[in-house]
Amino acid sequence: MEIKKHLLQVCSPTLKKILTQISPQQFEEIEEIRIRSYKPLLIKHRKGEDFLTARGKWTKFPEEGYSCVMEDITLTLELMSDYSLYAFEEEIKNGYITLLGGHRVGLTGKVIVEKGQVKALRYISGLNIRISHEKIGCADSIIPYLLCETSIYHTLIVSPPGCGKTTLLRDIIRQISNGISSRCSGLTVGVVDERSEIAGCYQGIPQKDIGIRTDVLDGCPKVEGMMMLLRSMAPQVIAVDEIGHEKDIYAIENVLNAGCKIICTVHGNSIEDLQQKPVLSTLLKKNIFERIIFLSHRQGPGTLEKIIDGTDLERKRIC
Repeated sequence: MEIKKHLLQVCSPTLKKILTQISPQQFEEIEEIRIRSYKPLLIKHRKGEDFLTARGKWTKFPEEGYSCVMEDITLTLELMSDYSLYAFEEEIKNGYITLLGGHRVGLTGKVIVEKGQVKALRYISGLNIRISHEKIGCADSIIPYLLCETSIYHTLIVSPPGCGKTTLLRDIIRQISNGISSRCSGLTVGVVDERSEIAGCYQGIPQKDIGIRTDVLDGCPKVEGMMMLLRSMAPQVIAVDEIGHEKDIYAIENVLNAGCKIICTVHGNSIEDLQQKPVLSTLLKKNIFERIIFLSHRQGPGTLEKIIDGTDLERKRIC
């Protein structure tokens, strides 16, 4: 019910009237709500996608879907920003804003560029409301493979987009931060949440349960954030989402040299896929990641395919 309540509060009157017809149970299945100017209102859910009619009914036919107008987008943006879009300028120029509850809204429109840098986003004509689903306990079956003595292994989570790697990362963080019975007392975790997806911070406050010993740098670039945490927060574990830039290697090596554990995610399908990416190939050759988790959408988001020993040249499967 909370998800539906949060989203209805920030939608235009017309969209609110349509979305009100969706049951709280259906809302739990929704992953994205796509609002594009002069295009049908589209819902992406766990089983595929549908359009919504003006009466709030689901349909497979786009011509039956409610055609969104610019007023829907303008009014929705005003409500999402509490009529203070300027307060969200920094987020907006990065193509998104974060809502109460940790839900993220992607934005499209006219990009203003100066000297090769994005300065602003104007004439916003498309919204993608990505509903953040918190799955407490989704890491329960995986955690035992990540524990080593009183800490955890350096871990990499691999999956294609939309397969639950950030959701899994969040629950791993929560569990190791709170402590896992006698096997692992709570660890101090530093999170660099560059795109506000892990902790889902709203006005600096995490909206998701990431544990009692977790510190978050929200909206901070990964490399700078990892260095800031090492200098000031004495983390035992650092967690970041979606590595892949060459600079990430330098930051990760600094984390390791400081005696800190690292948990990362990356887009990919297989070891062979990762080996084709220069940054990941370098990290794999150095045997940095002791555990590599592969997820897929085969049986729905978050399907665990396997866990392998990343330090073994033959990449032996351990689960």
